[in-house]
Amino acid sequence: MEGIPHPIPRTVEEVFSDFRGRRAGLIKALTNDVQKFYQLCDPEKENLCLYGLPNETWEVNLPVEEVPPELPEPALGINFARDGMQEKDWLSLVAVHSDSWLLAVAFYFGARFGFGKNERKRLFQMINDLPTIFEVVTGNAKQPKDQSTPPNNSSKNKSSGKVSRQSEPLQSKGVKMSPLPKEEDESGEEEEDDEQGATCGACGDNYGADEFWICCDVCERWFHGKCVKITPAKAEHIKQYKCPSCSSKRARV
Repeated sequence: MEGIPHPIPRTVEEVFSDFRGRRAGLIKALTNDVQKFYQLCDPEKENLCLYGLPNETWEVNLPVEEVPPELPEPALGINFARDGMQEKDWLSLVAVHSDSWLLAVAFYFGARFGFGKNERKRLFQMINDLPTIFEVVTGNAKQPKDQSTPPNNSSKNKSSGKVSRQSEPLQSKGVKMSPLPKEEDESGEEEEDDEQGATCGACGDNYGADEFWICCDVCERWFHGKCVKITPAKAEHIKQYKCPSCSSKRARV
C-alpha cells in the first residue's frame, strides 16, 4: 500500500480533496484502466486489495501488514471472485466496496482530527453531491439528485437470488443454507433429502444445515463457500457460478 506518503488532511476541505482524489483513481481503475485492473487481479495470487490514492491514481496490492492499519483497509481478496462472476457484476461488486472504503477513510480523518457535528455534516454533503463509484461504473450516475433511490434497489441490480436465507425458499440451484421448513409440500421434502446427502466437491465433507453452500451451474456439484472462497455477499452478485475446476477447463479451451 501507499504508506501515507501524502500530506495528511486535517480540515473538511482537505479531507474532501483527499476523498475526491482517491475516488478519481478508483473510477479510473474500474473504467478507463479496466483491462489492466482485471489482469492484475489474478485469482492465483494472495489476497489483493484495490487502493485509490490521493493523487488520482490507483494500485492493486497486498494489504498492509501492521495491525491495526494506519488507515481503514479496502475489501480483501477481490481477486478471488473475479472468475466466478460475469465481469460487469464483479466490477460492480468492487465498486460497492470501494464506495464503502472511501467513506470509511474520510470519516476516519474526521474522527481523528475531532470534526464536530457541523463539520461532519458539511463533509457528507460535499461527498453526497458526487455520484458514487457504483453509479459511475453501472451507468446510473446521470440520475437527478431528487431521485434518491439507492443504486442497490434499482432495476439494474440483477441479483440471481443465489443467496437463500432461512426464511426464504431455496432456489433450484444456488446457495445451501438450511433445510426447507417442514410445512413445505412433498416435492420440497425430496429436495431436502437430496441436500442432506450432498458432499462438498472440494473437501468431501457432508452437507451441514448451518453452513453456506453454493452450486456450480456447469457440473452441478455443491461446494462449501469457504472452500471456493465465495461469501454470501459475493454470491448475491453471481448470475452463473462456475467452480474453480470448470473455470480452469474453460480457460484451456
